[in-house]
Amino acid sequence: MQQDKTYVIKHYEKSIDWISELRSISEDQWRMPIEPGKWTVAEVIGHLPPWDEFVLHHRIPFLFTGECLPKGPDVTHLNTLAAKKSSEQSMDETITDFISTRSQLLQAIQPFTDDQWQQSFKIGQSELTIVDYFVGLINHDSHHFSQIQHVIHV
Repeated sequence: MQQDKTYVIKHYEKSIDWISELRSISEDQWRMPIEPGKWTVAEVIGHLPPWDEFVLHHRIPFLFTGECLPKGPDVTHLNTLAAKKSSEQSMDETITDFISTRSQLLQAIQPFTDDQWQQSFKIGQSELTIVDYFVGLINHDSHHFSQIQHVIHV
């Protein structure tokens, strides 16, 4: 069980380091679409902090209460707003936003006990453990990080 917690925490620590290293790419790379007609690197990174904030404020406080989880936001709307914001702000602002929210998320999950990582909860009709939930978030990160690596060759 400790390995589950370690896996999640290490991913979040590494994600902060990896995104921080993106400060070394050029502005052209930062504004490059991950594929023709898709988001830019900036927009991909910029859509992650609002989801970290959602987890921080609308998931974590309810995970151990037995209460129903609040309804999630409209995915398209949230992603569109986040992409627009990151397309208008500087690389440094977007990366700083990511690091700040991801660090807060990391601090929030570090105190979870091994037993808490294995605790089940429901989202709609689906039941999953806390670790399964966070592994799903990690898979989302990894998908986007892979897209970025493919484009900027880092």
